[in-house]
Amino acid sequence: MEEKTKLQIMLEKKEHIMQGGGEKKVAKQHEKGKLTARERIALLFDEGTFQEYNIFMKHRCHNFGMEKVDTPAEGVVTGYGLVNGRGVFAFAHDFTVLGGAMGEMQGMKVKRIQELAMDAGVPLVGMNDSGGGRIQEGPATSYGAIFYNNVMASGVIPQISAIMGPCAGGTVYSPALTDFILSVDKTSQSFITGPKVIKNVTGEVVDAEKLGGAYTHNTVSGVSHFFCENDEDCIEKIKTLLSYLPENCREMPPEFPCEDDPERRCEMLNDFIPEDLKKAYDMKEIIREIADDHVFFETQALYATNMITGFIRMGGCSVGVVANQPRTLAGCIDINASDKAARFIRTCDCFNIPLLSIADVPGYMPGTNQEFGGIIRHGAKMLYAWSEATVPKIVMAVGKVVGGARPAMCSWELHPDFIFAWPTAQMVVVGAEGAVDICRKHELKAAEENGEDVAALRERYIEEYKEEFFNPYKAAEYGKFEDVIEPADSRRIIINTLRLFKNKQVVLPAKKHGNMPV
Repeated sequence: MEEKTKLQIMLEKKEHIMQGGGEKKVAKQHEKGKLTARERIALLFDEGTFQEYNIFMKHRCHNFGMEKVDTPAEGVVTGYGLVNGRGVFAFAHDFTVLGGAMGEMQGMKVKRIQELAMDAGVPLVGMNDSGGGRIQEGPATSYGAIFYNNVMASGVIPQISAIMGPCAGGTVYSPALTDFILSVDKTSQSFITGPKVIKNVTGEVVDAEKLGGAYTHNTVSGVSHFFCENDEDCIEKIKTLLSYLPENCREMPPEFPCEDDPERRCEMLNDFIPEDLKKAYDMKEIIREIADDHVFFETQALYATNMITGFIRMGGCSVGVVANQPRTLAGCIDINASDKAARFIRTCDCFNIPLLSIADVPGYMPGTNQEFGGIIRHGAKMLYAWSEATVPKIVMAVGKVVGGARPAMCSWELHPDFIFAWPTAQMVVVGAEGAVDICRKHELKAAEENGEDVAALRERYIEEYKEEFFNPYKAAEYGKFEDVIEPADSRRIIINTLRLFKNKQVVLPAKKHGNMPV
């Protein structure tokens, strides 16, 4: 029998490892509607560009018969390659190998790839499909080191996490420390404690999908940023997201050829806002109208829908949009909207993405549940995020800008680079009725004592107040708006302003770090 060459031995070893947990387990993965780790890697990276790391790594556990257990690639595929021609590191748990459970050596593989991504200064994508820690190895798992690296990489390189299967216990915290999370419908579940533990401890009965499924984390908890139909949709969204982000905090986001005329007028905007600002409209129509090719890549689209966040391109450049949505809660800012916006503002600032605030906000959401829930603390996060941000900041007021919600959308005092309004904008402290009741209380009381028609007098005062203040010009007189423009000209003005402030430099006060009201 002919002796195998060293090359043949190597190729056979790799071929075995490429099979993961074997045909039966691969078939079971497919039956659940999931791709395997290697199929996911192949979809993410440009063909022929992926270089795998530590393919031969093995565990060194000898407890519970583990010395006889084969774990190809140690249950996780790691490496680097090109995504649409740009460098990216990635890891993908292999659920066909011990359910993707993490032991000591798997943790070392992930830790290694995190550190290499930071050294190279390129994004890191994690495709998570793991039942949690490898119980047979006890305390040998390396979650803590991975969490530490997540924090060290935060704000340095983009970190994107896809939840593509079960993620329990420690496995969920690494994604929670990253910049963006994507969840796949019906196949992803992430929670700290599962349904059985919850039932045993609290008596609550809940299934895994309701507890930690994609829909829950996109609508209720706000943990996830993107709801994905399947693995293919998830990976396509990752590629799109990467296209808006730079490779690291020292780089600018990529610029794309723009065939949509930067000078294009947006005629539909001239009569888009209703005369009665109490009537709802869809703010997303404004966003799409000013965007290159009318494309808007929204983040957290199903969560806190009274606040809109997401990416557009203007003149080929990435822009982060923060906008109120009058169709939900009249655009009021509540606890969840505050958290959503503040997080997005800080993420854009980390990665040199200019910010556009589009304001039509009647105030903060009133109510005891909001006050007891800490709306003061949560709302302050937006003030902190806007003040701290050093990227170009543009504010476009299209409707109501009322009271304490004014700085929450980046008022003049928070140093935007250009703050302008449409003729439909109104910047006031309170509503006309409240203002009259405060400012005209003596006149109204005197009229009541004299037997005059108080209701008619109050109505006249309200109309006078509206005539005086419910327009953008009083605010412009005080410099709170730096221009009032024709809405159709919005796209041109924003693009020209972004071009001018492209090389903006701001030096913040020297400090270890600020103390954001978390």
